[in-house]
Amino acid sequence: MSQPSSSFGPRATASVPRAAALALALAAALGAPAAALAAQAKPAAAKPAAAVAIAYDEFTLPNGLRVIVHTDRKAPIVAVNVWYHVGSKNEQPGRTGFAHLFEHLMFQGSENHRDEFFGPFELVGATDQNGTTNVDRTNYFQNVPTTALDMALWMESDRMGHLLGAIDQKTLDEQRGVVQNEKRQGENQPYGRRIIAKLYEALYPADHPYSWQTIGSMADLDAASLDDVKTWFRSWYGPNNAVLVLAGDIDLATAKQKALRYFGDIPATATLKDMAPRVPRRERDTEETIGDRVPQARVYRAWPVAQFGATDGTDLALFAQVLGGSAASRLDERLVHRDRIADSASVSVNDAEISGTLVVVANVKQGVDPAKVRAAIDEEISRLIAQGPSAEELERAKTASRAEFVRGIERIGGFGGKSDVLARCAVFLGRPDCYRGELADLDKASIASVQAAGRKWLGKGSHTIVVVPGDQPASALPETARAAPASQPAPLPAPDPRFTTVKSDLDRSLGVPKTTSFPALKFPSRQTATLANGMQVVLIERHEIPVVQLQMEFPGGFSADLGRKTGTASFAMAMLDEGAGDLGSLQLSARKEQLGAELSSGASLDSASVALSALSDKLEPSLDLFADTVRRPRFEDGEIERVRAQWLAGIKQEKARPQTAALRVLPPLLYGADHAYAIPFTGTGTEASIGSIQRDDLLRFHRDWLQPQRARVVVVGDTTLAQIVPLLEKRFGDWKGAADAPALPALTAVARPKAPRVFLVDQPGAIQSNLYVGELIAPTSDKGTIDFDFANGVLGGEFSSRLNMNLREDKHWAYGSYSGSGNALGQRPWIAQAAVQADKTVESLAELKREIEAFSSGSKPILAAEVAKVRAANTLSLPGAYETGDALLGQVGADLRYGRPADYILQYKARNEAMTPALAQAAAKALDPAALTWVVVGDLSKIEQPVRALGLGEVKVIDSDGKPLR
Repeated sequence: MSQPSSSFGPRATASVPRAAALALALAAALGAPAAALAAQAKPAAAKPAAAVAIAYDEFTLPNGLRVIVHTDRKAPIVAVNVWYHVGSKNEQPGRTGFAHLFEHLMFQGSENHRDEFFGPFELVGATDQNGTTNVDRTNYFQNVPTTALDMALWMESDRMGHLLGAIDQKTLDEQRGVVQNEKRQGENQPYGRRIIAKLYEALYPADHPYSWQTIGSMADLDAASLDDVKTWFRSWYGPNNAVLVLAGDIDLATAKQKALRYFGDIPATATLKDMAPRVPRRERDTEETIGDRVPQARVYRAWPVAQFGATDGTDLALFAQVLGGSAASRLDERLVHRDRIADSASVSVNDAEISGTLVVVANVKQGVDPAKVRAAIDEEISRLIAQGPSAEELERAKTASRAEFVRGIERIGGFGGKSDVLARCAVFLGRPDCYRGELADLDKASIASVQAAGRKWLGKGSHTIVVVPGDQPASALPETARAAPASQPAPLPAPDPRFTTVKSDLDRSLGVPKTTSFPALKFPSRQTATLANGMQVVLIERHEIPVVQLQMEFPGGFSADLGRKTGTASFAMAMLDEGAGDLGSLQLSARKEQLGAELSSGASLDSASVALSALSDKLEPSLDLFADTVRRPRFEDGEIERVRAQWLAGIKQEKARPQTAALRVLPPLLYGADHAYAIPFTGTGTEASIGSIQRDDLLRFHRDWLQPQRARVVVVGDTTLAQIVPLLEKRFGDWKGAADAPALPALTAVARPKAPRVFLVDQPGAIQSNLYVGELIAPTSDKGTIDFDFANGVLGGEFSSRLNMNLREDKHWAYGSYSGSGNALGQRPWIAQAAVQADKTVESLAELKREIEAFSSGSKPILAAEVAKVRAANTLSLPGAYETGDALLGQVGADLRYGRPADYILQYKARNEAMTPALAQAAAKALDPAALTWVVVGDLSKIEQPVRALGLGEVKVIDSDGKPLR
């Protein structure tokens, strides 16, 4: 529950206990440079696409709990996924936010486990653990080692059947504060929660349950009493309103025995009645303009549309894909490429249970009237309705939809994994295999049916919001009050008498079952080869799905900008797929869709790479496209100017977001102006440098740094060495690098500052302050890296680490607080972070300082229990960590990048297993509290003087480019 994640709009709030925003940001900057773009695939003509099926069994316990079982033995893990058919649509005005608040409360322990829910899972190395709430349901999921399944089922059943005795006023107040800071964090962003709230309030009438935010109103959250929340739980959170999916290393007989033992004695609650579809029929279009502290205007156009499972829902999704779902879509072609009046345009469909919402979003190019963009959107929608999609567009849209599904179900758990698919279908439509109907609808969709769906749903009744730059943030807008906060207790409905319990032999007083054995780590074997030009190839075979993933990586990256224009590496790599070989930018995007290929390029701190994910029956033509992208980028002047404008707008967006604003200014402060790493960690450069980049700069970067003799190619998937090497040899074997290619940049060691420093960045009107503190530590190659990263797990690497337990769980001043360091060839940046409510800025800084000092000095010694927790999280998760091709690609790529041996992951495991409190405490001394650099982004009119008075160090105010102001 540390980091929110949501689909478009206010519909979902999600929790990622171990993946902090900080870790994600650092991974993007310092780790593997190229991430796959939208998944798109097309069935082959000569070899029909294989049927997509998720085999399952199911049964229902006497108390109404529906259990669905899918067997997948590729990894020794089981996905445990519990969906409660309870969401914010089941709330009432005056009691909004209860479903999401209870999601948080259900992570606070239960009557027989009076501690954080995550604790036992950290001790067994659980992965993909999360909890989310949206308008229609609340779900909890995690992947656990097969041997830890009893523990996971005990924990899930204990909070289902034995929760309320563990919830007291203190717990409620704590989680209320956490949720309110989650809400502030979403609002304290450009185009934040308040904008989206306005959109849904306009589209849905006041009595429609989709008209209010899943996270609730501040007033309703403030008013929620202990009796209120307990009544909410007693009313609906029973087995008869839930579905349990077990997927992975499990069979039906085992599932039946364990489900009955752990869940069978939990009594049913009242059964929550299904709501009938209720798509509003609005008789006219409406529009409003909202000011926000943003760098550019944005247009939102939205309609209430078909609900999940509607007969024409798939046709509507295809309409949306053709209109704005890809880089070759109608809106991209018109707004971004041809008219160049928008920097980006997209269309999404949120098909919720009783109504869907289709939303068009366009970021307006600087200097363009938003009305012109809005008019162009309407023209393209009208044209698509009038003419329908072309046969080619429809086939590409079908391809994209099928491929996204196929790639998602490589995983057993997590968002979009197989357990998720089965649960969603069972909860909303009563059929775990409802996806089969969607895929059948996809196959039979026609130009006429897609055209008809667009005509039916995208007529009158839209709402448009134009967000324009203003002096005040949108977070200053008042919340809409649908009703006064509830003051009378809600009635408690009677339990459903149709359901009964089964006596269990489980003695819960014995506590959580102990997991005493764990699966062994078996990392797949690598196969290697070398092409004629010296290019290294590493292959790991995976034949579970017909996909081949490939990444070609070159040394250099952001650090290669030293002596060049900052941002050149990132800009040049981004331009590779904006036209290559005989194909222009739009043609290349269309070709990717036709082949069902993902193709992306990018840079990180120390490397640049190009990545491909291809369907195995389309591997050869996909490799042709890949080779053109790598070797023959066009770098056309017109495309450079288009991307430059987008890039400059992106830099302005980074400066407007407090998190990226901090990550832009912090690296130069840590490394000093002349270091290769003294650049914004976003890699985007500066407005001045990007504005001056010319085509020759890009050609020179491509010539100098994409050197085949330095390249490393990692391949994972449905191929063999005998197949892939000749294919690569044909396309790359004759590629010769420049004889005078530059040497890799020198990464000189930087001395730490002699005293702490504090830098303040103004964000007027901010309702939170974003706190960052950093220091340089040894490179990844240092022999103490594993030890330090282990020790950091105690301080800020886990949900239950010291920083998060202090600022979130104890003080509830922040939604989350974490620390970490990405990998780097030079000195690594260690960074701790927290987004805190503005009126607790100084107190939070003091707590961060105190925790870091106590950690480093040993005045708060690292305990054996903390070591055991981090050791388990780092090692016991490994057997199941390489379930997907992406995970394998990332691990092998990192090993090659940092010169690690092929058995590095086994060495990593062994070192973690040998860790002791003394070794961890020694590693913690790598941090020097007297040399910390602090960056605070917030409303300086409120926080500057108190921060100065705190005495952390010398205080300077800087602008968003890091230039001193005072």
